[in-house]
Amino acid sequence: MLERLEVEVFLALAEELHFGRTAERLHLTTGRVSQVVKKLERRIGGPLFERTSRSVRLSAVGRQLADDLAPVVEAMAAALRRAEDASRGVTGELRVAFLGEWTAPVLLKAVALFGERHPDCRVDVREVQLSNSRASLVDGSIDVLIASYPFDGMACGPVLLTEQRVLAVAAGHLLASERSVSVEVLADHPVVQYPAVTSAAFKRDRTPDHTPSGRPVPKGPSGGTFSEMLSLVAMGRGVLPVGEHSRRYYPRPDVAYVPIHDAPPIERGPVWLESNTTARVRAFVRAAADVAEGRAGGATPSCVVAAG
Repeated sequence: MLERLEVEVFLALAEELHFGRTAERLHLTTGRVSQVVKKLERRIGGPLFERTSRSVRLSAVGRQLADDLAPVVEAMAAALRRAEDASRGVTGELRVAFLGEWTAPVLLKAVALFGERHPDCRVDVREVQLSNSRASLVDGSIDVLIASYPFDGMACGPVLLTEQRVLAVAAGHLLASERSVSVEVLADHPVVQYPAVTSAAFKRDRTPDHTPSGRPVPKGPSGGTFSEMLSLVAMGRGVLPVGEHSRRYYPRPDVAYVPIHDAPPIERGPVWLESNTTARVRAFVRAAADVAEGRAGGATPSCVVAAG
């Protein structure tokens, strides 16, 4: 088994590629760092770093070891955080966010129930955009997001909301007067695209490359926000499959919403970074699920809620 110091020194040096900076970062001497690395290399049976007077680089063996060790160390750190959370109870601060206006009401009900159950935990509520939703989870700006599925690369909680899919078209579009359309019509019109940073699985679900029968779907221009995407629709630059609640939350005289009769419903719920599965996150997901299933009782806001 590797000693903790060996792992810390190796991963720090693999990142810094500089003995002096590694020593400073770990509050060790440069000589101690070198000693630990040499001991580890003797155990491995080969060099982990290629050193010259001017540079330090990972060897092929070193790169493999770094790639293998990094997720293990992160998983151990996450396990310790969860254990610490469990021992302290649900306290501290939880940062939750919503993506899309109509997810806000269920989020606020979940916050109210969570606060009733865990009054010692402060909840910060904010809105994110398509462009920064994933980044906010990855960098720790938010802990839980209520968003549409699929949201690949994240842990997903139970489905809280479902809605029928509709097709957003310009008010003067030839499809605007239809009672409903098939998803196959996507092959006949350019489809407005989501921002490049949006989840790949989400984009395949909402703006597929092919229809169910295999016909290619032409790509229209991309929008940076949902409002921008609807503006592109209104300008006649393309059509866009969306949820039926867009009628209520994004009503526009220049956009019509036509039901898609053969598409599966859109599902929404909580998503979070797997390594950030703390006691606070688990408790909030339980509260959100209870709200969605009608088990909230008469919950009223009793925790400290701040709008971010």
